[in-house]
Amino acid sequence: MGIKTYKSITPGLRHRTGLDYGELSASAPHKPLLRSLRKTGGRNSRGRLASRHRGGGHRKNYRIIDFRRDKLEVPGVVETVEYDPNRSAFISLIKYADGERRYILAPQGLEVGQAIVASAATVDLLPGNSMPLRSIPLGTVVHNIELRKGKGGQMARSAGSGAQVLAKEGDYAQIRLPSSEIRKVHLDCRATVGQIGNLDHQNISLGKAGRKRWMGRRPHVRGTAMNPIDHPHGGGEGKTKGGRHPVSPEGMPTKGYKTRNNKRTQKFIVRRRSK
Repeated sequence: MGIKTYKSITPGLRHRTGLDYGELSASAPHKPLLRSLRKTGGRNSRGRLASRHRGGGHRKNYRIIDFRRDKLEVPGVVETVEYDPNRSAFISLIKYADGERRYILAPQGLEVGQAIVASAATVDLLPGNSMPLRSIPLGTVVHNIELRKGKGGQMARSAGSGAQVLAKEGDYAQIRLPSSEIRKVHLDCRATVGQIGNLDHQNISLGKAGRKRWMGRRPHVRGTAMNPIDHPHGGGEGKTKGGRHPVSPEGMPTKGYKTRNNKRTQKFIVRRRSK
């Protein structure tokens, strides 16, 4: 897929780039797999702000994605490759032999008309095929990896992502994630062969602030530009660091402060991600 540029007839178009969507085969989604998506504005169930810089944005529907890939031993055919406004990756509509249709994440190289299958044993190492890590050879690039058996894929799901199976020891496989972290995953957990498509997503230039607002992202204001009542870095004469180490608006240290506190899963991390 290529990246297209625009004639600079307005300041917002001068540096704007976008995808040409040449590999997409459908413009309208499959309606039975759509659900309404309510906006939260970054608020939690109690109405309090949990995620900053959220709000507004274009209205969109959620596409139900089959992350579990639990339709085993039933062959399917790729009907479409579509755009999904809820994620950076593209999605593919699969029509199975029994007539059911499901969306999956579209890996690199998956084309319309190609046959795919999810199996509990070993199947061909083709993009889109799903099987347990026990059946995947070493060195294979996979995505949509489960952390717990049957829960559904949780790792390596964004555009261009892919993890590599490095080793198998006992009941666990060692997976190198896109962050370079090496993690143990049980061999009964499922993964899908291939790398996620839409590799050019990271090379897109938005071109103007308004395009970020279309995505539901509000402006990010520096703490040093605020008043003392609004942020610990606020106030002072001229440009100042605030007289303390960098912190979040709630006072939590940032820039190197370790926030991970999950001792239960610490044993599954073989090597932490590189800094």
